Amino acid sequence: MSFTKARAAAFFARLQAQNPSPETELKYTNPFTLLVAVVLSAQATDKGVNKATEPLFRIADTPQKMLALGETGLSAYIKTIGLYKGKAKNVIALSKILAERHGGKVPRAREALEELPGVGRKTANVVLNVAFGEKTIAVDTHIFRVANRTGLAPGKTPREVEDALLAVVPDEYLQHAHHWLILHGRYVCVARLPKCPDCVVKDLCRYPDKTKPVTKAAGPARRRGS
Repeated sequence: MSFTKARAAAFFARLQAQNPSPETELKYTNPFTLLVAVVLSAQATDKGVNKATEPLFRIADTPQKMLALGETGLSAYIKTIGLYKGKAKNVIALSKILAERHGGKVPRAREALEELPGVGRKTANVVLNVAFGEKTIAVDTHIFRVANRTGLAPGKTPREVEDALLAVVPDEYLQHAHHWLILHGRYVCVARLPKCPDCVVKDLCRYPDKTKPVTKAAGPARRRGS
């Protein structure tokens, strides 16, 4: 059962107080480089993607420039990223579609985004939220875990969690809810040993097996007269 609106409001009010203006940790310069970065981030860390894209985006920050680089040229930049060959193929293919059908611009429509190679609902949600300010929530592994573990918006699939979050998160928090939840899952509500003692929403969380605070062992008793 999901949180009530009031409980969800309290939950996000605390995350907001801790981080008033959360942002994606992927580095980008425009909607196109954001799209490419998100496509590359599948099954990879943001840190690893940023390391590869920093020099890449200096020379290829538009679909036309990416096409000029070509699949082989792009692969040389992103070879440190997992599944780079398939990702290079998708980035070149989506760049071709953007150049030929959308005037080199990233479309704002979800349907058009999801028609691009390598772009699914999650990627489209990230682009719509970060690049265009839409109130979308992209459910990745972190958000899926936090929503289910805390009881905020349980669901068996990413889409179920997304729909539950959109229903329970108060409108004033929807714009940044995506990033608050990702960052909370990445740094506090981690997979193996959640940092419950450091959590600002631990009293609102319904997780029954919260991590206990680490207590320091007492030192050896001092003998009298020593």
